[in-house]
Amino acid sequence: MAVISSLIKRFLIWRVRKIDDRKFMMFLSVVVGIIVGFAAVIIKNSVHFIQSLLTNDFGQRYHNYMYFAYPAIGVLLVYIFTKYILKRPVGHGIPTTLYAISKNNGKIKQHNMFSSIITSALTVGFGGSVGLEGPTVATGAAWGSNIGRFFHLNYRQVLLLLTCAGAGAMSAIFKAPIAAIVFVLEVLMLDLTIASLLPLLFASVTAAITSYLFLGMDVLYPIEITEKFNISLTPYYILLGIFAGLVSVYFTRIYKFLQDWFDKQNNSFYKWLIGGSTLGLLIFLFPSLYGEGYEAINGCLHGTNDHLFNNSIFYNLQDNMFWVFTIFALVIIFKVVATSVTFGAGGVGGIFAPTLFIGANTGLLFAQILNYFGFKELPYSNFALVGMVGLISGVLHAPLTAIFLIAEITGGYSLILPLMIGASVSFAITRLFEKYSVYTYQLARRGELFTHDKDKVVLSILKVTKLIETDFLTICEEATLGDLVKVIAKSKRNIVPVIDEENILLGIVFINDIREIMFKREMYDSVYVNELMYMPSPMISPDESMEDVAKKFKMTNNYNLPVVDNGKYIGFVSRANVFSAYRNLLKKFSEE
Repeated sequence: MAVISSLIKRFLIWRVRKIDDRKFMMFLSVVVGIIVGFAAVIIKNSVHFIQSLLTNDFGQRYHNYMYFAYPAIGVLLVYIFTKYILKRPVGHGIPTTLYAISKNNGKIKQHNMFSSIITSALTVGFGGSVGLEGPTVATGAAWGSNIGRFFHLNYRQVLLLLTCAGAGAMSAIFKAPIAAIVFVLEVLMLDLTIASLLPLLFASVTAAITSYLFLGMDVLYPIEITEKFNISLTPYYILLGIFAGLVSVYFTRIYKFLQDWFDKQNNSFYKWLIGGSTLGLLIFLFPSLYGEGYEAINGCLHGTNDHLFNNSIFYNLQDNMFWVFTIFALVIIFKVVATSVTFGAGGVGGIFAPTLFIGANTGLLFAQILNYFGFKELPYSNFALVGMVGLISGVLHAPLTAIFLIAEITGGYSLILPLMIGASVSFAITRLFEKYSVYTYQLARRGELFTHDKDKVVLSILKVTKLIETDFLTICEEATLGDLVKVIAKSKRNIVPVIDEENILLGIVFINDIREIMFKREMYDSVYVNELMYMPSPMISPDESMEDVAKKFKMTNNYNLPVVDNGKYIGFVSRANVFSAYRNLLKKFSEE
């Protein structure tokens, strides 16, 4: 081990001397792109293998009771793996990555380099109603984080590798390299600079090529756009955008409600029992909710609704339009529930695929209803595409990602204007009701959200514990003015904290307040510290966010604020020290 450590140290020193940071980051972005590409291939093939193994002999005309059992078995296997083999939680892909960027200095644990692959394959392969993009992003981000730590890269470089992994994951899983870069800018919230553009491009292209080599060159959802954009249909695209926005609000609120409910349950077996049985029942009734829903989305894009009835107890009702519309609506309503309980029960997966599924079904249902009642002859494929873009834009708060992703994964660039209409209208409607996306609401609620606002980013990274100054001499409240003067003579600060035997902060003495009596010796024995001190307000705690600390400085105009932990004195944070640290960190973020 000593020899290996020595070789690694010598290599790292050689790298710093011989290869400048920009060239090295480009090289690492290619490495990360290849790794993420392979991760996407492994996850995809693993899920398809498990699904074909479990459902290959299911007949379309008949329902199968195994749909009730498979999802619970898959989540149970995930629970066994995380509880007894991994012995730690895996976490959800993109929120985990966002948390690492926001609050954990880009650090992601090593087990995420493989654990998300295993757990997501079991979850989705056995029917969990979630996608694969989140685990792929988590896997790539873990590799990027640990590669960065291995090479002792700084925070900005590690952050760039994480976002390269995110771009590579989206590029590989969806075969959409342009949308992948837009996704990084919108969802992972990286500011685009010349220094970050080339590594992102390299990672995205490399991951896409790796995916093409193993998964083929076809787009993810091959359709032929037979009807180009017709300007007379613009009002209907706007109406669909509004409808998609309202469905997005429903998705977000139901998802948040069920996630919060499951988070409050402390018994893992109870969560598995409730979540697994609910998921199994929903998939038994509506088999199209099984897994990613790849075939169902393709069916919607081709204007068919066979996916609603295949393997279903409702198979014989597919010619009755009342039941077609009813089951369409139920599938849209319960897909959100199925996705939420998959996560709540302990499954691992992503949100993108359920969003695409609901969007395609929403768009097709909208077009079929209007066509059935004779309002307009609407092209089903076009409206299914606009439904998809509307849901991604609304649920994920990522309209640009939605536009480029749907255009790339379907080859539908000829419909770019309807896609833009659907994305913008849906996003505007959703933002009226929901400030945060399903990815960011928990981080935002805890004040841990990384944003494009550099002030907030820098403040979120700064830690109170790193800025505490402890060179303040203290005194007890029973001391006299004479004792206080002796302390002041030794101190280099203009504040003297007053504490008791248990280090509880009782108050402070501000030297400027006692300047008039400091040299009156006749008062040295008759005036006590407890007569001179006052309790400062506000105070701050060691785990308080720096954004809150900055607000307290602004509110009070104080130059120093005391730091206390459960009443115990720790030290002070000064305005000057905070400003200096802020400026230094902001300079690092602004460097090319």
